[in-house]
Amino acid sequence: MKFKIDTKEKIVVFCPEEAALDANLSDQFVTTLSTLPELSTRNLILDLKLVEKMDDSGIQAILTVYQHIYDNSRSCAITGLNSALTKELKEAGGDMLNIAPTMAEAIDLIMMEELERELLDGMD
Repeated sequence: MKFKIDTKEKIVVFCPEEAALDANLSDQFVTTLSTLPELSTRNLILDLKLVEKMDDSGIQAILTVYQHIYDNSRSCAITGLNSALTKELKEAGGDMLNIAPTMAEAIDLIMMEELERELLDGMD
């Protein structure tokens, strides 16, 4: 799987450079993101602007990675989706997904959740 990674202070932007996220790539997608050392302390933005289609295994791979990020007390947002993929992901993931139309909004979502966690941790 070809992809680009942009590592920032609190965020990793992961951009697959594939037109389809399907059964051939979904396992590699999950493995790559689950073992990415940069994600041990950072939040994730999935930039799917180059992905034109997904099958059920691709959608499941995104949901798996998404849940993995939240299970490790970090945040995730998805951006760059075409309207068909937005609809498919919303149907599969419901309201749990942070889907943002632009990168700036995805960053804002992540930073707001990061701030919430910091505030809640400070109350303990």
